[in-house]
Amino acid sequence: MTTLIRGRTLTFHREPHGPGDTGAYTYEDDGALLVRDGKIVQVGPFDAITAPVDAQIIDHRPHLILPGFIDTHLHFPQAQIIASWAAELLDWLNTYTFPAEAAFADAKHAARIAPAFFDQLIAHGTTTAAAYCSSHPTSVDAYFTEAARRNMCMIGGKVMMDRNAAPGVHDTAQSSYDDSKALLTRWHGRGRAHYAISPRFAITSTPGQLAVAQALAREHPDCHIQTHLSESHAEIKLTLELYPDARDYTDIYETYGLLGPRSLFGHAIHLNDRERSVLAETNSVAVFCPTSNLFLGSGLYDAATLKSAGVRRAIATDIGGGTSWSMLRTLDEGYKALQLQGQQMDPLTSYWWITHGNADALGLAHDIGTLEVGTTADLVVLDARATSAMTLRADTISSLSEELFLLQTLGDDRAVTQTYVAGKPQKS
Repeated sequence: MTTLIRGRTLTFHREPHGPGDTGAYTYEDDGALLVRDGKIVQVGPFDAITAPVDAQIIDHRPHLILPGFIDTHLHFPQAQIIASWAAELLDWLNTYTFPAEAAFADAKHAARIAPAFFDQLIAHGTTTAAAYCSSHPTSVDAYFTEAARRNMCMIGGKVMMDRNAAPGVHDTAQSSYDDSKALLTRWHGRGRAHYAISPRFAITSTPGQLAVAQALAREHPDCHIQTHLSESHAEIKLTLELYPDARDYTDIYETYGLLGPRSLFGHAIHLNDRERSVLAETNSVAVFCPTSNLFLGSGLYDAATLKSAGVRRAIATDIGGGTSWSMLRTLDEGYKALQLQGQQMDPLTSYWWITHGNADALGLAHDIGTLEVGTTADLVVLDARATSAMTLRADTISSLSEELFLLQTLGDDRAVTQTYVAGKPQKS
């Protein structure tokens, strides 16, 4: 099957230096992608594409075609607890999260939620995500089974947690090793699946469990690692009480060899200079989760200081503490969180972040997050006039950056006209 997908195309090559950095991206006012067997084989101006006579032609003009959005931190078992009220992070976990995750011990429940979870990703233009499953192998199997059915590039793993949570979600250090080992053997590298070794955070893992996470990471260095770091002051205080010999929160993960270029640290808000330095030295990734940080009152992610320290950065929804499945809504709230600190996030940087930037953070920019020839045709098509309010504003815009900012500020799933996974349209 060969498909010619026509529209205005936008792809990024590197992080923009500012709103005027036209060298960071390629934009075609009348562009096209020739897709064969799920891969991009030609890209450029429509008139320059040589398509076979039997190619299917899909014309999305005047809409904007970008690489599919990438979400670097969210929770599969929390799909049904988004918009749940609680005073702060630890209360929220105990009141909503752990009971919801306990239900995923039931394979039928996990299999029922998985299609709904992936439907939400697709509806909002997200084609790749890094997700925590529950502590139950049934959760991971349901997650990757559904991802494989849709041929989606997904990262995920069984949460490891052997203390300080409800009994229904506890494992042990040994069972977490055994289960994770079996799951990654079953799923990692199968199709487009990538396994993530996933100790939830230091509060819910004993030193013994972090040691087995370290062992897994040594045995499988091509797997991702995902955990949480310095989300709230109360969390940090309890963490350091549990690990009294640690210099700081990051030192716990450093001690157990969990830092590195495939390590994703959700939140990373309240860091000191030493922590930022070691994250930079190890090429670890600090993941910005603006909607959950604001929702739970956890604090403000300091993107500028992290960048100046050389820390790799990503951005994510953090469903279900996050308040929207949409990467567009996530950008909007991220923009506001940075504005409160006197930091500006221009529209070009925003869209670089949720496409090529997040792909690079995951070590997958060779295949996703771009419209380069040879990469997989995971795409999102955006309509800047999707609502009456957007149309009212769109009548006055005169530049690409203005259109991107309009989509970011007023857009949501209604602005996503189509989502493609490996060249196949997913929205009916």
